[in-house]
Amino acid sequence: MAIATLGGGCFWCLEAAFRELRGVHEIVSGYAGGHIANPSYEQVCSEDTGHAEVVQITFDPLELSYRDLLRGFFAIHDPTTVDRQGGDVGPQYRSVIFYHDDEQKRVAEELMAELERDDVFGAPIVTQLLPAPEFYPAEAYHQEYYRNNSLQPYCMFVVRPKVAKMREVFGAGRQSSSKTSAK
Repeated sequence: MAIATLGGGCFWCLEAAFRELRGVHEIVSGYAGGHIANPSYEQVCSEDTGHAEVVQITFDPLELSYRDLLRGFFAIHDPTTVDRQGGDVGPQYRSVIFYHDDEQKRVAEELMAELERDDVFGAPIVTQLLPAPEFYPAEAYHQEYYRNNSLQPYCMFVVRPKVAKMREVFGAGRQSSSKTSAK
């Protein structure tokens, strides 16, 4: 198994969308990249801790490559806006890839260079690429949020389209049949 840690807006969106991928075995919503230990959601939202909302994904690289995982990441968020995804504004919503080894860094650099070269987004990519820091799981009510609150308006109008986009990118045949529960 391998681990990926990604931030691209609200972790509810990322967690729900990545559940669609075969090879993903576990997803935990949480916080990374800040300067205090074990922050709370309220502290992260205050924009004073430096943390990003992220998901930590445990996946089987024999079923899902890190490159494909990143392809999904770039398909479901806007990597050209600093500290913003749609109506979610603040440094906790920044686009960031926290790499866990040199190979992940290389793959991310190559993919971002290709996306830039092909002008896929029509604007420069501002996604940060940083070594993986300490990861802090979010509070229990944030785990599997979409699955537990799919009729909530934010889920219907913001999360659901990202889930649909992931399905569109990978096709129905890639949907996960594996267990992807939170810790």
